[in-house]
Amino acid sequence: MNDNPAIAIPNLLYTYAMRFDDGDFDGAAALFDKGSVLAGGHRIIGREGILAMWRTWVKMYDGKPLTRHITTNPIIALSDDGQSATCQSQWTVIQAAPGYPLQIVASGRYRDQFGHDADGWHFAEREYVQTDLVGDSSAHTLQSLT
Repeated sequence: MNDNPAIAIPNLLYTYAMRFDDGDFDGAAALFDKGSVLAGGHRIIGREGILAMWRTWVKMYDGKPLTRHITTNPIIALSDDGQSATCQSQWTVIQAAPGYPLQIVASGRYRDQFGHDADGWHFAEREYVQTDLVGDSSAHTLQSLT
């Protein structure tokens, strides 16, 4: 475990993306065991609720979404006491699925809050702020992004 927020916080961002893209939704949801997800103005607390949300949104192909979530431009602000932080970042989802050529599906923004305790850094809240750009998301989502 790296306790340095300059390393630990980006690693949490990237771990989320990797687990999600690997189809390890349980592992991705576990990152919020000490926090919540805010989507469309609704706060979702608990692993089961987060998993249910993703399952109603994401198409799977043999257990994987066949996506790559690319997280960029993290702007991290550490609290004065060093025990919490905020981060704004951008995400881009690319996908190639059967009958669906490699392309950008969508791009948007996250707003995250992090906490620090004896176990290290963790997500306190992830807000899916907005989707800025939408391509053909028909092979990725079960519901329209627009």
